[in-house]
Amino acid sequence: MEPADFYTGIVADAYAPLKSFSPDPEPYAAFVRDSGTPALELGCGDGDPLLALRRHGLDVEGVDSSADMLERCCRRADEAGIAVTVHHQRMETLSLPRRFHSVFLAGPTFNLLPDDSAADATLRSIRRHLVDGGSALIPIHVPSPSPADQIGQVRTAAADDGAELRFSLVSEERNETMRTQTAILRYERHQNDESTMVERPWLLHWYTRSGFEELATAAGLMTVSVTDADGNAAEDDAAYMVFRLRAAPSPLLY
Repeated sequence: MEPADFYTGIVADAYAPLKSFSPDPEPYAAFVRDSGTPALELGCGDGDPLLALRRHGLDVEGVDSSADMLERCCRRADEAGIAVTVHHQRMETLSLPRRFHSVFLAGPTFNLLPDDSAADATLRSIRRHLVDGGSALIPIHVPSPSPADQIGQVRTAAADDGAELRFSLVSEERNETMRTQTAILRYERHQNDESTMVERPWLLHWYTRSGFEELATAAGLMTVSVTDADGNAAEDDAAYMVFRLRAAPSPLLY
């Protein structure tokens, strides 16, 4: 299932109440200030950290494949009095009217791309939208199998209108050869005598460090650094890596 189809309806409504954390905007603000504006956040969702960066006065736009999530983002921006520009597009097929000095993902959203082909298309889209010498910041991770005791556990939260939201992991399959992990997630909404339940597949696709670097290089993006969550140099087999990439001069492109 594409992220655009996953983040719809009850799933989009449950995203904010059920999420366990919001990304710290400061590392992304520092990246944008260092690399320059205009900047673009891929997979901006409902606005974290995009709205915080706009509040700081940074020229940052957002793009997401889910219309429902972008609607929530714009609503939050209106409520906060923040002007924001967002685009309803997929990362793999970006077609925006200007190029950027900085492109970033706030967290390992890149892992939602289902395979290396989609990753290749996305990296080439990023390069097309960067000025020569522009920078990209892309976190990726290798997901761990969920502990057995988490299967079937139910988390609850309250929706904006007071309905009870429930979330649970129904099952999970891992394919080491394909580098994928697919979970079946259940979302429920209960209010008065009305109930809604959907189950959707959540696919994560991971990369080796060398494999990701090969894809980036082929797309015209040179690796500048690879760090861990604390900003230190990452080991080759690290489970979480943040790639900082630089757009190669145009003659080397794609």
